[in-house]
Amino acid sequence: MNIVLVGYMGSGKSVVGKNLSELLDYVFVDLDDYVETQENSTIPEIFETKGEIYFRKMEHVYLQTLLKRNNLILSLGGGTPCYGGNMDLILQDENVQSIYLKCSIPTLVKRLKTEKSTRPLISHLQTDEALTEFIGKHLFERSFFYSQSHHVILTDDKPVTHIIQEIMATLF
Repeated sequence: MNIVLVGYMGSGKSVVGKNLSELLDYVFVDLDDYVETQENSTIPEIFETKGEIYFRKMEHVYLQTLLKRNNLILSLGGGTPCYGGNMDLILQDENVQSIYLKCSIPTLVKRLKTEKSTRPLISHLQTDEALTEFIGKHLFERSFFYSQSHHVILTDDKPVTHIIQEIMATLF
């Protein structure tokens, strides 16, 4: 079985994924990191030199490649489920269980406001109000896709260990 983690940036996909992979002895892959390695370029560089359409096309190709593996924990980029039929690809694969790590807007703002410099999508936002509005708009647009996941785990105010326990109880 492969486990695909879905959610907005800052929802904990990477942290939960790494810890869950150690517990299950699965391989952990962050799709954004995988794309950067395969393309030998950072995502901002890919967007700048080849454009978002190229990035989304390659993201889909690499997602297909990774889903052919077994015993994989895959953390998707926040936008991945929303493009190129990626969510349909995940849902139609009998070997995949998808989990939406759902966070409230206030929790995401709290987590992301200290990480703006490392997150190009939000680095230009100057105030908490602007960040809140941006996240709210994005979540509104993306929640349709995220909510199609096989399972939804609420992550607000929960330590990683409790989130992992919930995932284990849900899957096994």
